[in-house]
Amino acid sequence: MTFICYPKCSTCKKARAWLESQGFSFTERDIKAQPPTQEELREWHRRSGLPLKKFFNTSGQLYRAQGLSKKLPEMGEDEQFSLLASDGMMVKRPILLDGETVLVGFREEEWAQRLLGL
Repeated sequence: MTFICYPKCSTCKKARAWLESQGFSFTERDIKAQPPTQEELREWHRRSGLPLKKFFNTSGQLYRAQGLSKKLPEMGEDEQFSLLASDGMMVKRPILLDGETVLVGFREEEWAQRLLGL
């Protein structure tokens, strides 16, 4: 299991605490220090079944500063993947990878259902 996060992010801290409280062991990867590649993002997107927009950190400073809420709908998929891979802070976090499972953003109920079958 790989937990991709930004260590200073409060949501990532909550997700880490939840994983630890449930007894999961995982490898942690700092999304700012080791941003995902376009290839990784494409694979995670495919496995997640989520719309590509869900991979953007829409509340982040970079997203807002670049006015992406208006630009994103006009962009092609390749351009969006390129933008996501350009800076780890552009990507919504945390991301949890476990075999075929890809969880983006922390919603405790969803994580419990997907990981614990609750």
